[in-house]
Amino acid sequence: MRLKDKVAIVTGGGVGIGKAYAQGLAQEGAKVVVADIQDLEAKKVAADIKQAGGEAIAVAVDVTSVEKTRAMADAALKQYGRIDILVNNAGLYSALKKKNFMEIDPDEWDRVMAVNLKGLFLCVKAVYPAMKQQGKGKIINISSGTALNGSPLFLHYVSSKAGVLGFTRALAREVGGDNICVNSIAGIDDLRLKPGRRNDARAACGPAQAALYPAGSIPSGFGGHSHFSRFR
Repeated sequence: MRLKDKVAIVTGGGVGIGKAYAQGLAQEGAKVVVADIQDLEAKKVAADIKQAGGEAIAVAVDVTSVEKTRAMADAALKQYGRIDILVNNAGLYSALKKKNFMEIDPDEWDRVMAVNLKGLFLCVKAVYPAMKQQGKGKIINISSGTALNGSPLFLHYVSSKAGVLGFTRALAREVGGDNICVNSIAGIDDLRLKPGRRNDARAACGPAQAALYPAGSIPSGFGGHSHFSRFR
């Protein structure tokens, strides 16, 4: 168990690939905080982890809220006393319909940006004080291959995921001196698991693999794997 006794928060951990991430981290020995706006789903995942012999709690969170993201971090600290890993997975995707950019309502654009980009920012702000005090931490931001492919008819989603890459690279340079590693990964089918589909083992273990990389590394690849390059 490579992550034994590490404490990991997974946002959007109640459904889809976030559920697989939470379970994968637990299988590696991490104590998992399953954070999701769908509280009942988060509780189910936490219960499954505990039934399998792991440790987990469920926390209801709206990643667009300053107060609720802080409460998420506080719940992790209250239960486990530390925060070692943050997986910024929560995002709007499956609820979006393909449409020409001229048909995207500005309010829908703002909602996507609020969850997919602002949500990362608020979650990082919530966990950073604890990680800095500990002298180390891992932040893993989930992006998408669409950010490089320029997939059409999802302009708001693709733009938000491109923003995740810039966010990750810039943040890595800001917090590397605090021994906090910031990486971004994307995987098969844009890291989204469809209902009834077998969980892809490579996608599920992505955050667990990224959590093992040292501070001072940044991402440079996609396709179900994490690739890293050193920066000066």
